[in-house]
Amino acid sequence: MRRVGTALAIPALSLALTAAGPPRRDPPHSGDLPAAPVANEASAAFNSHSSNAPTEAPAGFDGESNGFAEEFCAGQDGLVSSPNSPKIPANECNFEAAEEEFTGPESVADGLGPIYNATGCGECHSSNMGFDPDNFGRRLVGGTSEITEKRAGYYDGRSFRDHPGGSLIQNRSLRAAEQERVLPGYTVLALRSTLSVFGDGFVEAIANDTLKAIADRQPSAQRGQIINVPVLEIPGATRVGRFGHKAQQASLVSFSADAYVNEMGITSPLQRDENTSNGAPVEDPVPGLDDEGVDVELFALFMRSTKAPPVDEALAATDDARAGRKIFEQIECAVCHTPTIVTAPPGSSINGGALKVANALGNKIIHPFSDFLLHDVGTGDGIVQNGGQSTRNKMRTAALWGLRARGRFMHDQLSFSLEDAIQRHRNQGELARNKFNDLRSSDKRRVLLFLSSL
Repeated sequence: MRRVGTALAIPALSLALTAAGPPRRDPPHSGDLPAAPVANEASAAFNSHSSNAPTEAPAGFDGESNGFAEEFCAGQDGLVSSPNSPKIPANECNFEAAEEEFTGPESVADGLGPIYNATGCGECHSSNMGFDPDNFGRRLVGGTSEITEKRAGYYDGRSFRDHPGGSLIQNRSLRAAEQERVLPGYTVLALRSTLSVFGDGFVEAIANDTLKAIADRQPSAQRGQIINVPVLEIPGATRVGRFGHKAQQASLVSFSADAYVNEMGITSPLQRDENTSNGAPVEDPVPGLDDEGVDVELFALFMRSTKAPPVDEALAATDDARAGRKIFEQIECAVCHTPTIVTAPPGSSINGGALKVANALGNKIIHPFSDFLLHDVGTGDGIVQNGGQSTRNKMRTAALWGLRARGRFMHDQLSFSLEDAIQRHRNQGELARNKFNDLRSSDKRRVLLFLSSL
């Protein structure tokens, strides 16, 4: 529900808890998707027409815009080309309004529920990280938190199937009798952490070809899996997935619509079906109330406008942290945790033609320490979403930027120290873990100091 005309004192937060799958049913697996071509998105390295040298993406835990909202709302020609994207009204098209919409909360009158996880994005993407020194106590939203979501299903030894109503088990209901719970026999159980969305506009602006090139450079034993997922705003189009723990979304508009219905139970033109209670239809307390899609666009506007997470410059500049980064690369952690990526040039068409890369996001150097690909590092949650059965025990490489602002680690938040998270790496992560374990104690400490600077 949009609330126009005031600017919140607290920066807004992200909605996409972990972008759950379409309403109460995970999206069709990639093998079941229509044979639509993936948009040809060339990386900056392959674009000879890009004459300007790449520049560093703006970074900061200051709650300020990276410039996308200002450029987008000024009506830059050609930024949006999708006929399915509603136009944000002029008086709402700004970073502050998008920030406010993300903050919430939503009410039943706004369409909340009847099956949902939270009343607003702020419940899960509210973080204590990044207080503005000039406004101490200002909450920075959009980051991770200690809140997790629950998923469930069944594995028969050959294939996974969803729990009735979808693998996502909602934590709340407007009516006690419709509260979801895991039914007997569904023994695949998993927790998923809330993901930070800081810098996600830059991640969206990474070309398909760039991610494919990263995978091609990886040794076969550590090579990440690329999956092509639906772009909801362009029916039939697919793109290389990059958002969510299973890389199950590729577009921030799709990500927003999916989270709106699955986390708050609010439908939109891109996700019109209400959630169910363990597969059984429930009565909507406000029937016929659909979000017209502008809220979803505002969510995407906020995420596209967030700055990249910054490093602790003082710590990163120390001799030990600098040495730790070199060791991190030498022991092959950087094979998957890719330190540096360049986004596509401004004007590049992405998301199946739904969006053109803005100047604020294009040709930018980012340091996510992730390849955004799926890997089996021995901690897979057993859940299948867009990638098909081969992805059951694979997870997207965690982006390490902003790591110093987290207190719990791994997709389930069950690692309480960085060293414990390293020790959980097996299978495709085993080589790097073993090399870490073979280090001298002083070098292990240097690696951990480097990680603490991110």
